[in-house]
Amino acid sequence: MTTLAPPPAPTAQDGRHRAVPPAASSRLRRLFTGAPEDPRWARPALWAVLVLATALYAWNLSSITGNTFYDAAVYSGTKSWKAFFFGALDSGSFITVDKPPFALWVMGLSARVLGYGTWQLMLPMVAVGTGSVALLYRMVKRDFGAVAGTVAALALTLTPITVAITRDTNPDPVLVFLMLLGAAALMKAVRTGRLMPLVWSGVAIGFAFNTKMMQAYVVLPAFFLVYLWAAKGSLGRRVRNLAVGTVALVVSSAWWMVVVDLVPASSRPYIGGSTDNTVWDLVIGYNGFGRIFGASSSVGSQGNGASFGGEAGLYRLFNSIVGGQISWLIPFALIALVGGLVLRGRAPRTDAERAALMLWGGWFVFHYLTFALAEGTFHPYYVTAMAPGIAALAGIGGVMLYKAFQERSAAKWSWVLPAAIAVSTVWSVVLLQRVSGSGTLYTVAEIVAGAAGAVAVTGLLLGRFTKRQRLTGIAALAAVVALLAGPAAYSASAATSSTNGTNPTAGPSTGGMGGGGGMGGGGRRPSGSTNSGSQSMVQPPSGSGSAAASDSKAAGGGMGGDTQVSSAMVSYLKKNQDGATWLVAVATDQTASSLILDSGEPVISMGGWSGSDNAMTLAGLKSLVKSGKLHYIVVSDSGQGSSNSEISTWVKKNGTAVSAYSGLYRLDASDVG
Repeated sequence: MTTLAPPPAPTAQDGRHRAVPPAASSRLRRLFTGAPEDPRWARPALWAVLVLATALYAWNLSSITGNTFYDAAVYSGTKSWKAFFFGALDSGSFITVDKPPFALWVMGLSARVLGYGTWQLMLPMVAVGTGSVALLYRMVKRDFGAVAGTVAALALTLTPITVAITRDTNPDPVLVFLMLLGAAALMKAVRTGRLMPLVWSGVAIGFAFNTKMMQAYVVLPAFFLVYLWAAKGSLGRRVRNLAVGTVALVVSSAWWMVVVDLVPASSRPYIGGSTDNTVWDLVIGYNGFGRIFGASSSVGSQGNGASFGGEAGLYRLFNSIVGGQISWLIPFALIALVGGLVLRGRAPRTDAERAALMLWGGWFVFHYLTFALAEGTFHPYYVTAMAPGIAALAGIGGVMLYKAFQERSAAKWSWVLPAAIAVSTVWSVVLLQRVSGSGTLYTVAEIVAGAAGAVAVTGLLLGRFTKRQRLTGIAALAAVVALLAGPAAYSASAATSSTNGTNPTAGPSTGGMGGGGGMGGGGRRPSGSTNSGSQSMVQPPSGSGSAAASDSKAAGGGMGGDTQVSSAMVSYLKKNQDGATWLVAVATDQTASSLILDSGEPVISMGGWSGSDNAMTLAGLKSLVKSGKLHYIVVSDSGQGSSNSEISTWVKKNGTAVSAYSGLYRLDASDVG
């Protein structure tokens, strides 16, 4: 008798359906339904929060203006790999932006693959913004459950300044995502005692450093303390692992800086924002201690940051400029942090919940002190970096205090949660009253916050003393509404209205001024670039070359501060470029970036962001003119500094004034003595 062998398993080649391996099928199912132990509502709630976050960040792309300064650098990077690597403002690579280029690389790769346009630049920002929400949820849920994770994710999603900055091309959303990756790896190292997660944490923070330099290091004290205190293993092993992780941090932070500073200055662009044309000086000065102490600020009279975010001091983050951007949940987060640490006071050293509280508490506290006390240049959107700490504490603290409220017999725990909700509700109402005349949205939010807060506090107390758990559950939901009604109103405003691309904020204007640069912040489509359906930052208004360039004066120092840069002037320059590498040389990055996007041609910024950089020397200018790489320069009589004054004098003496455009001069090789 012949035994028949079983038929072979179907394969993709024979056209029959191939069964998905059980493990892969399970993972796919869990992506949509969550882990078996999760409540049935948990995963749908997460997806709802992620959809909300994506909608807020990507809603009405046509209204997103972007930061002209970074838009121009991204555009230049799509035209030149050299400009891409160095983060140069112009494709001729004369000067860099004043930040390292990692965020520019992310947007630049998107633009190189998909074409330069609004959604192409915004796609990475929306992705990292939503990714940050998902990552925070995962981290909080792991130790504190689905309720805490969902509340934390929702709080981060509705943080007003996070919505505003994610709808922009500033590097901060990329910075926050990388810092969260570092935190996730750190906590894995703490739980397991293994070395490699700690190494990857250092690498993530190193990439964050190459996004916004020293700001990435604000979380490091918390990281070091948490690992030394809570990680598994002996103290010697923890110290050794931390040393290895620090090496990974230093290498991943410094590699780009070292490479750039090793390249001869004649073969690379000038390092914008530095005083000696080195990245090291940029790290330590302008983007380092200069931000804290103001010593290296290059915004002149605005060096104390008062024009952007108010005077330095512990109250700064509650003032009329910054308060509505970030401070809504700070009272609750502080109470939650203290209460949570007290509740975990006798836990073992390696307790995961206390380690998480230390991480998020340190994240919040170190950022708060840095931003509140910084005397250098300070923009309100910087505080988006502290939003994950506040949101995590809101979710964690809400759950811990709620459990203590229900389960602890001590009378003090009967009041901690209601008090936290009451204080935060009152603060929300105060913030909303500051803008009560700004529209119905804020009036409604004020009424909802006040009413829901009253319901929450009353319901909690009644439920506690009447032993009605259903009532306390309803009160807890009312508390979420009370604490997030104000942020939701501000976030909705940020998602549905145009913001200043260089100093984005959410909600109504409450004082301060827009960020310096970008000619109002709007970007536009460079001449000759692909639009791919985009209609805002990358496309000029019909009938003009550029909204920003049409009637704006070149800002800053004396090499062009009084000249009207019009669309007619751009057309003239392009028509008479005569093979030069650069279309024109102007005083500042603000003017240059607008002209780059308007013309699609390289433009020299001689003085960097504020006109005070020594990027252009008279000898350098003569060399460019003599070689035919530059023919036109804009100068004025309002020069500051010997270098600018010397250049202005020489250009006026040797160049030919273009009578149609005040301050514009033509220079040829024959004009160089």
